[in-house]
Amino acid sequence: MPLEDLWGREATQICEQLSQISSWQDRFALTDAFLARRSEEGPALDPEVAWVWDQIVVGRGLVRVDALAAELGWSRKRLWSRFRSQIGLQPKLAAKLVRFDHAVHRLVAGEGAARVAADSGYADQSHLHRDVVAFTGVTPTTVASEPWLTVDDTAWPATNHPLEDPRQVG
Repeated sequence: MPLEDLWGREATQICEQLSQISSWQDRFALTDAFLARRSEEGPALDPEVAWVWDQIVVGRGLVRVDALAAELGWSRKRLWSRFRSQIGLQPKLAAKLVRFDHAVHRLVAGEGAARVAADSGYADQSHLHRDVVAFTGVTPTTVASEPWLTVDDTAWPATNHPLEDPRQVG
């Protein structure tokens, strides 16, 4: 889905602004401000959807979406519908992207592809290779040398702060 389909004219404006900024630090600052503003303007996530997202992130994408739906007492269809309407992705694709992101950051950290694949829930190294090529258009070796992926402290902080469990709220 093109960014313009999601954000309309704002996508063009943010892309133009980013192209005029030379430092990555300033680009990230602009992007952070833009996303923070959009987040504040949008509706709040349902606590159940936020909890599912947090479980996906904390589990680094290695979660069973139907199990999360069952923990909430929701049908799979209800979870998929609510999650997609609020996050913009189906929960299974969100989990796949989180798993991929974590795996790629491990590759950047210098870990071997076979170990990363095994630890990240891929069937084998070729499965990881296919996902890397599908999401980035380059091989795992090439993507591991990308400088923009060296933000591990930001992407995967050592301490996670899970959202409150909506099953316990009442």
